[in-house]
Amino acid sequence: MSCYDCSRADLFRKAVAQAGRGLPEIEPGMPLPAGTGMTRREFVSRTAGLALAVYGGAALSGKALDYGIAQAASDAATTQKTLVTIFFNGGIDGLSVLFPAGDPRYYSLRPNLALAQTAGRPFTEDGRLRWHPGANGLATLHDEGKVSVIPAVGYDNSNQSHFTSRHYYEVGGTDASLRTGWLGRYLDHVGTQDNPLQGLTLDVAMHPSIATATVPVATLAAADQYTFAPGGGLPPHPLEASILQEAANIGAAHAKSGDAGLATAGKIAYDSHHLYYGLGAVRNGFNSPVGYPSSADPFPRRLAGLAAMLAAGLPVSVVGLTFGHFDTHAGQAGVLQRDLQLASDSLLAFQRDLEARGIADRVVTHVWSEFGRRAAENASGGTDHGSAGVGFLIGTKVKGQMLGSHPGVTSGLDASGNLKPTADFRAVYAALLEQWFGADSNAILPGVAGLARPALLK
Repeated sequence: MSCYDCSRADLFRKAVAQAGRGLPEIEPGMPLPAGTGMTRREFVSRTAGLALAVYGGAALSGKALDYGIAQAASDAATTQKTLVTIFFNGGIDGLSVLFPAGDPRYYSLRPNLALAQTAGRPFTEDGRLRWHPGANGLATLHDEGKVSVIPAVGYDNSNQSHFTSRHYYEVGGTDASLRTGWLGRYLDHVGTQDNPLQGLTLDVAMHPSIATATVPVATLAAADQYTFAPGGGLPPHPLEASILQEAANIGAAHAKSGDAGLATAGKIAYDSHHLYYGLGAVRNGFNSPVGYPSSADPFPRRLAGLAAMLAAGLPVSVVGLTFGHFDTHAGQAGVLQRDLQLASDSLLAFQRDLEARGIADRVVTHVWSEFGRRAAENASGGTDHGSAGVGFLIGTKVKGQMLGSHPGVTSGLDASGNLKPTADFRAVYAALLEQWFGADSNAILPGVAGLARPALLK
């Protein structure tokens, strides 16, 4: 279903810190993924089941990780603002997520894929539009004033390559030469050298939007998978804490060894012990105050773990996640229903979780995709790469109002039959940096000085 460009773009980003190790060459003119070439330092023992990687921060040590532990108990940590950025992989079809039921041309462009005029819930801000039935969770939050919808977000002269357009969104500019993520550059301005949790990816590889140049960031497969366990799905060892303590003692004894290999092994053992305790109660599991969707996909479980980490006061500033397979060139109806339903229900549960824990006012969730889909359906029951797409800002602090307008499919398509953007993604980024974090976006994002910032917060 996914095109080669989408599959290859994902492959490169999963190997972002190992560029050149057997991967196919990038065609001339295509950008290198953000973060390529960053030093990856793994606090990992495969036999022990520990699963953390830290990128950058060459001077990071067990003592430095103590900073994160101390911060978790401080007042600063419990009031810290967090931005969660979620990438809907493949270019989700915004013309299905919010479909123009009141536009007759929609039904001529999509004789087979068009949703019925009565399907889903009405979109209260624009009578022409309705929510896809699978987006009921988002519709619920929108009706409560907790979702700002960006119905046609993009940039002029949209690049329809997954590889390049995704890169632009990750680095925060239409510049193929940028090598750090837009949120990574924010951390380079305000972050520290001793807190890798300040930029956290919940996945097996770094989220390129968080790629930094000078400060450390971390990846963690899931909040409750940083354990000392035999592997193979077996429970943690009953002497887990004692084993880790002894490993740390041995590690500390050898961390300054003259033997390079022994010193490295010693530091990994020592640092792993410190981070283990830094993750506190969430490391071996956690209880959520709300129910999340049951799925083999790790996305809802990762969101649940994130809510627990934030509630524990861990010093996390920006978080990156990826979800879905939205490159629907064929068989779109069933795949979109399945993935959109899971995404929407998970996001609703995450917001309810934050609210139940009393921390919702310090978290904003930003959902984006690299582009939208062509207005006309293709002959394979799907849609091809388009231009403007749909995005969301979720939280109790967002205005809950539409950003930009929906141009419609009668007069709102370009010469190629793609939806025209009515909001620039760079302006949204600039507004997030300024209004949520109080940062100088002009020092972080190239070429945004002339872009009008939308009002995002209440």
